[in-house]
Amino acid sequence: MSYYEEQDDLKQSFNIKIWMKLKPFIARYKFKLIGVMLLMMVLALTDITMPLFQSYIVDNIIEKRNLDGMEIFTALYILVLIIQVISVYGFTRLSMLIEMRLGFDLREAVFTKLQKLSLSYYNTTPVGYMMSRVLSDTGKIGESIAWGIVDMFWALVYVIGVFIAMFFLNYKLALLVITIIPIMAIATVFFQGKLLSANRTIRKTNAIMTGEFNECITGAKTSKTLVIEDKNFKGFRTTTDKMYNANVHMARLNAVFIPIIIFAGSLATAIVLSRGGRYALDGIFKIGQLSAFLAYSIGIFEPIQNLARIFAEFISLQANIERVSGVLEQELLIQDTDEVIAKYGDNIHPKKENWETIQGDIEFKNVSFVYPDGEEEVLKDFSLKIPAGTNVAIVGETGAGKSTLVNLACRFFEPTSGQILIDGVDYKERSQLWLHSNIGYVLQSPHLFSGTIKENIRYGKLDATDEEVERAAKAVSADTVVAKLDKGYDSDVGENGDRLSTGEKQLISFARAIIADPRIFVLDEATSSIDTHTEQLIQDAINHILHGRTSFIIAHRLSTIRKADIILVVKEGKIIERGTHKELLKKKGYYYDLYTKQFEEEKTQERLG
Repeated sequence: MSYYEEQDDLKQSFNIKIWMKLKPFIARYKFKLIGVMLLMMVLALTDITMPLFQSYIVDNIIEKRNLDGMEIFTALYILVLIIQVISVYGFTRLSMLIEMRLGFDLREAVFTKLQKLSLSYYNTTPVGYMMSRVLSDTGKIGESIAWGIVDMFWALVYVIGVFIAMFFLNYKLALLVITIIPIMAIATVFFQGKLLSANRTIRKTNAIMTGEFNECITGAKTSKTLVIEDKNFKGFRTTTDKMYNANVHMARLNAVFIPIIIFAGSLATAIVLSRGGRYALDGIFKIGQLSAFLAYSIGIFEPIQNLARIFAEFISLQANIERVSGVLEQELLIQDTDEVIAKYGDNIHPKKENWETIQGDIEFKNVSFVYPDGEEEVLKDFSLKIPAGTNVAIVGETGAGKSTLVNLACRFFEPTSGQILIDGVDYKERSQLWLHSNIGYVLQSPHLFSGTIKENIRYGKLDATDEEVERAAKAVSADTVVAKLDKGYDSDVGENGDRLSTGEKQLISFARAIIADPRIFVLDEATSSIDTHTEQLIQDAINHILHGRTSFIIAHRLSTIRKADIILVVKEGKIIERGTHKELLKKKGYYYDLYTKQFEEEKTQERLG
């Protein structure tokens, strides 16, 4: 389910089971939350006390024109103000701390879980979805817990306290005021739900609009070459119209809701002034008591509105909790056992002192494999022994499933049955990070991080010296890229390396892969989308790099893998042929057809050139 296709959160009902998923995180701050609630109780009680001070000074000092007891009254009033100030300072400090720490804990937990999830999760989950979980949802949860619960607790204590105070002052008048409460409560619950729904529509539409605007800017060149500016404008106009209509709808709701609330408050005030004024004239009510009662009748409506608003937001928040817990509860398809973690550590806390040196012998032993989201066996009872230093090429048409074998060897997936041995030991008995740290992987479309060339190469070995960075660059001819740039190794590559060409990025990624001196190399069609000159540089680098290392080359251009020790031919996700280049040509099978067809195409291109 994408970010924009999520269900309307307000259709849910309150579910305590969803909130219990936050228990491990909230439990860390239970004493701070208790402290906040105690402070809010004190604050609510002082807020309730203020009109009583007003009543006292009117009835006993102003009306009697007598200043006796003024000093004590002033001292008590100042004491209550000091208590208010301390309470506000205390709960604000604690709530901010809870918001920041709870949000941080959730973000850290989600980010840590994302580091442990296998590549299959990233292949099927949109980046925007993950970004929203890490940033938006965790922040919303932290904010709502820290401030929403605080506001709700204050409102509850205040409303209950005010009702008690009103009944204490005059129960008949209190009962009259209470008759207004149901009208206001029903209107508030109804409109808060509508307003929250409208607000979510606005936020989602704004997110879509931002995404479309971003695509129009980043894809401006493509739009102009395809002459689709008019289509972009119409699409953007449709989204902005939705945004406009959603805002108008929300304005109309407020235009009805706010007058209803004002009317309810005014009606309560009118009842108090009318009936309370008569009580005052009859001597049943003192003027000070009437002023206190009037303050209560006006002040009680806002907390009731807040209770309805917070409850609606909490129901909406359940969707955020479910999305965050959905990531945290995501099943790990590839997971080290407790014994392995105890000895070798995990992805976040490795115990490198216990890591064995890897030689590079790889053996597939009766391996069968079905993709987690598939049903058909991609490999069945497959066996292959790859001695250290062997060069394995994997070929086949686009979409044939060439990456399956490599993904299994690298433990991005695990066999459904059978074993994969590294240096004679089942790789499940070793740490994932141990294996991955010994693999140099170069992708067809290399990703460079924002920063300098030096920083990008150093990602392959974080503690590498400048001399090691330069040595790795020279080993793969990446120094030719550096020589063209004004700041050399300190040149910024731009976002995703956009300041460099595809071939230049490829050379930098080669340097990054080799700097850690891995024993296993994987080249995933690393030369399929670059120019001839850069390809020759990379081919020279490959011949130099792969010497003595176990390597897998996923190749589209068959001319680049003729010297491979073994070639595996893949069709429709299954290995149908294996052997050396000469052996496969002699068979005149599928590989022979692929090779001769590609050879003829290359010759034709040369003649046309």
